[in-house]
Amino acid sequence: MAKYFTFAELIASEVAMDKGIDNTPNWPEIDNLRNLTERVLEKVRELWGAPIIVNSGYRCNNLNVLVGGSAKSQHMTGKAADITTGSIEGNRKIFAMLESSNIEFDQLIDEYNYKWLHISYDAMKAVQRRQILHLK
Repeated sequence: MAKYFTFAELIASEVAMDKGIDNTPNWPEIDNLRNLTERVLEKVRELWGAPIIVNSGYRCNNLNVLVGGSAKSQHMTGKAADITTGSIEGNRKIFAMLESSNIEFDQLIDEYNYKWLHISYDAMKAVQRRQILHLK
């Protein structure tokens, strides 16, 4: 899909595999994943200067329900990914870097004291919100 991220990792889900759920997106979601990857994830990777792990990207409705995602989750439209550097300290650092960067994103959420970060991009919005949240 891009230099640092593959389509497969953006739709991968152990829960979907274990439960026999087809987590393959349709074209609108694929376009959103492409926008998210090109306009945000690739830039985050370049800013960080080291690999970034995608814990969760696209989620079909059934998968989103199983993992307890919001009924309005941007994951279901391919507009969000949960990422990690592999450590809480690294996640804290990259969060601060993103907060002060010029990378356009819709939301940046510290999930559960930097266990992972949620980042999204919505190409339908002329201007991204750059909303920064902390979920405890």
